[in-house]
Amino acid sequence: MKVEGEFAVKQKVGLVAGWGRFPIVVAEALKKTGHEVVCCGIKGHADTRLIEICDQFKWFGMGKLGGQLKFFQTHDVRQATMAGKIFKTLLFQKFHLLRHMPDWHGMKQFWPVYVSKTKDRKDDTLLQIVTDSFNFGGVNMAPATDYAPELLASEGVLTRQKPSSNQLRDIQFAWNLAKEMGRLDVGQSVAVKGRAVLAIEAVEGTDECIGRAGSLCSGGDFVVAKVAKPQQDMRYDVPTVGVSTIETMKRAGASVLCIEADRTIVLDEPEFLAAANDAKMVVVAYSPDSIQQAAA
Repeated sequence: MKVEGEFAVKQKVGLVAGWGRFPIVVAEALKKTGHEVVCCGIKGHADTRLIEICDQFKWFGMGKLGGQLKFFQTHDVRQATMAGKIFKTLLFQKFHLLRHMPDWHGMKQFWPVYVSKTKDRKDDTLLQIVTDSFNFGGVNMAPATDYAPELLASEGVLTRQKPSSNQLRDIQFAWNLAKEMGRLDVGQSVAVKGRAVLAIEAVEGTDECIGRAGSLCSGGDFVVAKVAKPQQDMRYDVPTVGVSTIETMKRAGASVLCIEADRTIVLDEPEFLAAANDAKMVVVAYSPDSIQQAAA
């Protein structure tokens, strides 16, 4: 792995770990390059395997921003990153504030969202509050891909199967729609067939979006596009796909996955592409320029 600039110096790196395999991949990449990993595991989300991988590990509730910051400061962490999904649906359950009670620092930071309600609850709003909180506390939040740039998708047709002309038209249609949904900070993924919209991701997440599309399109053979927002901050909420994405698509009957090159994380790429090839799916990665050329 090539790591440039300040990240080439071996140092302590903080990791705020949510759900999924992504935090494990990031922690392993950091350890491989000689960094010491200090991890805040989000309760109900982070994988327990991180306890063995990381040099320091402690569990925290979602709202314990002050505790997380103090943990990093105690271990002399000045650089950190976030990886993994946080299930936003938890914020809409009854008594969610009691279940995920913020500490005093967290309460101050989230006051405009949950008490005075002068701010919205869009993903970017919530995650910006978190990153700003760490930055103000002397812990610089950097993109996880700064430490593991090889995770970003390369441009082109990634599978043996290539898209048909009809699929290319659906891909471009889905791409443009997904970009607009991203601009509005609604979601990253859409599912279409015959340039008709089957499902748009919102708070439920990509897998549920794909599953809903499958339930509405019993004939299958539809296209899923998952792209970065036009205003994407690479420090958080970066589009991520993996073997589980292919498995979800297979169950739902989807046949094509379009992702954005250099702005989408592909976990366990050899296994991911093997699963897609075995299912005879198409996986393509385009840039904003190449998507227009591909469908021309």
